[in-house]
Amino acid sequence: MASPRRATPPSPPIPSPSPSPPSAASRHCPARRAPGPEPVAATVGHHRAPAAPPRRPSHAAHWCLLTTGLGVLLTVVVLATGGGQLPLDAGLHRLAVEHRPGALATTLRGVTETATGLAPYVVALAAGAYAAPALDAGTRRRTLQVALWAALFAQWLALGRALRIGLMTAVDRPRPPAEDWLAHASRWAFPSGHTTTATITAGLVVLALLARRPPAYRLWAALAVAWAVAVGVSRVGLGVHWTSDVVAAWCYASAWTLLAALIATRTAAVPTRTRTGPRTPSPP
Repeated sequence: MASPRRATPPSPPIPSPSPSPPSAASRHCPARRAPGPEPVAATVGHHRAPAAPPRRPSHAAHWCLLTTGLGVLLTVVVLATGGGQLPLDAGLHRLAVEHRPGALATTLRGVTETATGLAPYVVALAAGAYAAPALDAGTRRRTLQVALWAALFAQWLALGRALRIGLMTAVDRPRPPAEDWLAHASRWAFPSGHTTTATITAGLVVLALLARRPPAYRLWAALAVAWAVAVGVSRVGLGVHWTSDVVAAWCYASAWTLLAALIATRTAAVPTRTRTGPRTPSPP
């Protein structure tokens, strides 16, 4: 008869090593994050989108507020004097009347005529058509794109001139004495209509140049600004405006053009949503 098999006693458990205390260097060093995509801060629908960076204030907005404030300040001063001439107006008007030979007078008339009639609107249309590819982020056909922006530029000029007429009627400031005029003038003086038209037109040209940035665009922009300045100076030299009329026109027209730049920048920064493929139905 076989003897029963003796059971083998179980082996004692092996103790696990105790964790070593963290070193001084590891206590002060932050744990490294596993490589991967950066965290996102916002959720749009079922997709997570990165947080948008904070938008910095635009320089155009600052200049728009500054030029508007200067124009309003000058308007208040003119109204406080009852629409009369300011001390600076009298001295510069006398200087212009006493120093304008025949050749200079002819030049001043030629300069001031460039800001009348259809010429400024033609320039505004051309500026809008030129700037269209850079300002329009949609997918319209090129012909429609150009026609739309050309019309917008011309309408902006027309609206600016209409606002100037409203301000002119409200201020109701008389012009310098008619015997000092070397050109035809009508209605009231403040702000100067020719200067307003030239400044808005030049500003739209500068906006188009900055949008496209062709070769030597700084030179062309400087020439546009110089034209607006020359038109204003010609109105004082011809004796049909006070200097403050011209300065107010420069301020208000510059603010109006800077507002156009702000709107155009916002429009160009928002792309039109287009469909790039078949639409996938959303899950229930």
